[in-house]
Amino acid sequence: MVYSKKYQSPLGEIILNSDGENLTAVCFKDGKDYGRYITESEEKNLPIFEETIKWLDIYFQGKDPGFIPKYQRYDMTSFRQDIIDEMLKIPYGQVVTYNDISKAVAKKRGLKRMSAQAVGGAVGWNPICIIIPCHRVVGTNGSLTGYGGGITNKVKLLELEGVDMNKYYVPKRVIELRRTLNHYFSEICT
Repeated sequence: MVYSKKYQSPLGEIILNSDGENLTAVCFKDGKDYGRYITESEEKNLPIFEETIKWLDIYFQGKDPGFIPKYQRYDMTSFRQDIIDEMLKIPYGQVVTYNDISKAVAKKRGLKRMSAQAVGGAVGWNPICIIIPCHRVVGTNGSLTGYGGGITNKVKLLELEGVDMNKYYVPKRVIELRRTLNHYFSEICT
């Protein structure tokens, strides 16, 4: 059975899913990952939701919660787990690059190199946004790409954590795509 809980964050509604004991997904309702990870469920109050809401409340007050709610993914591979382990090492208020993670995982696995693109795919797979901090992963050149909760939310989360955003940018192709989609949707909705 899958259970859910809604959480109203300063950035919009976030949906939590659980198997009854573990957190299984955390997604912005308006994010592109919402339909990918959030499943139909029964809304219910559970201890794991109380713990997660406590975490989110502390986080959105601009503080490091200092703990990670118990989570579980049933589609976890060892590679994805390695990537999650590296993301969980990223300190609050700091960022790392996809390349940094690829080097760390390659070293752990005894490899000379690992594809930063493969790492990007695994980072993008993360179904537990904010808590497993995929928003703290950026391109080597400072580009802010690849956030299922939306690039605007990625920027706001990093700003909330006090990251100096002068070092980072949203690629023009992302901005242009957003404008095109907004124009398209305004045309078909009128």
